[in-house]
Amino acid sequence: MTPRWNDIALGLGIVALVAGGWRSAQSMPQSSESLTPNPVPMETVIMPPGADSLTDGLVAPDVVAAQTAFGLALLRDLYQEAPQDNLLISPLSVAMALTMAYNGAAGDTQAAMAEVLRLQGLDLDPINQGNQALMERLATTAPGLDIAIANGLWMNQNLPVYPSFVAAMTQHYGAEVAAVDFADAAIPSQINRWVSDQTRGHIPTLVDQIDPNQLLLLVNALYFKGDWTTAFDPALTTDQPFTLADGTAIQHPAMERRGSFNYFATDQWQAVSLPYGPEETLSFEIILPAEDVPLSEVVAQLTPEAWATWMGQGRRRDGLVQIPRFTTAYEADLIPALTRLGMGVAFTDAADFSGLTSLSAAINQVRHKTTLEVTESGAEASAATVIGIMPTSIMVDPEPPFALRVDRPFLVALRDRPTGVLLFVGTIADPR
Repeated sequence: MTPRWNDIALGLGIVALVAGGWRSAQSMPQSSESLTPNPVPMETVIMPPGADSLTDGLVAPDVVAAQTAFGLALLRDLYQEAPQDNLLISPLSVAMALTMAYNGAAGDTQAAMAEVLRLQGLDLDPINQGNQALMERLATTAPGLDIAIANGLWMNQNLPVYPSFVAAMTQHYGAEVAAVDFADAAIPSQINRWVSDQTRGHIPTLVDQIDPNQLLLLVNALYFKGDWTTAFDPALTTDQPFTLADGTAIQHPAMERRGSFNYFATDQWQAVSLPYGPEETLSFEIILPAEDVPLSEVVAQLTPEAWATWMGQGRRRDGLVQIPRFTTAYEADLIPALTRLGMGVAFTDAADFSGLTSLSAAINQVRHKTTLEVTESGAEASAATVIGIMPTSIMVDPEPPFALRVDRPFLVALRDRPTGVLLFVGTIADPR
């Protein structure tokens, strides 16, 4: 594996696993050759050109490991809600957006977020520097690859946000910062336009109405487009049987290619890695359960240790790969899942974000959207995550300026404020 493979495969490779929920063994033709389990020792793993070891040159290993563990836990939780539906998350996008908010957390809120984000024992500076290094390393427009990561911070111009928090967002996350009036009906359109631009139009809407008292919104946007190292021939794409999660059999276009692939199999599943770009620095991972193994069993085994083992066991083998051509989109409110994972305090009046504001505040929204299209030429994917932080104290709408025109008889008084002693009181009927 190249150094970039370590950075990217752990953070983004999960996309292939969750995108289609592929259960049917018909999606990958099964010859006796392809179904033979072939566990191999780590020293026989075939590395892409330029790699010396599985950890050579790894950028921000602690941050990558934390994002991977968090992403797999989030996937397992969300899968339980609707195992019959497509599920597509970006661990990188969600983790980065939440980590930006983590910069302002303190006390029990900070501890809960650290546990869910798997950041226990890591100081804030290395975390931020690690994310900064990942952004710089991943962003590329190399031949056959286009990856872009962007962050934005929209703040309520009428409410306090500490300059140190803003500085961390700009320095380490390259965040574009805007101080706005959230009462302005045009602000949601401005944010959505920014997200659409960053995702090349694939996510045109992320936020709807915004409460005028919203303290701030943190937004992460991620875009990926990659050409297969070796493209599928469209002439070989044919309708093939595909069995849905409920057992229904359908016909669906399937792409087909013969060649040499990183491949690994057990009696429970087959796994293949399809690379992107001439340098093969990114890849699309497919894990197909055996016909008698439900996808839920594979998802249940998705621990960081298992994922690392699966990603390291492939070896180069000749074979045939047949996969569906598909487009999918996903969106979710992640607050329920994050609460189940142990971050509930961040969404309550007990939340502590004293690292970013003098106000009592809590996270009031975590919205995530993704898209993925897989074709004969390659794949295109996008993700966007918005984290909203809201004051928890009662916010009274500002009263309009008043006008007091004393143009008729009135009462006056002179009193001592500390004691309340009334020194003078009277009425003025004629001021002349």
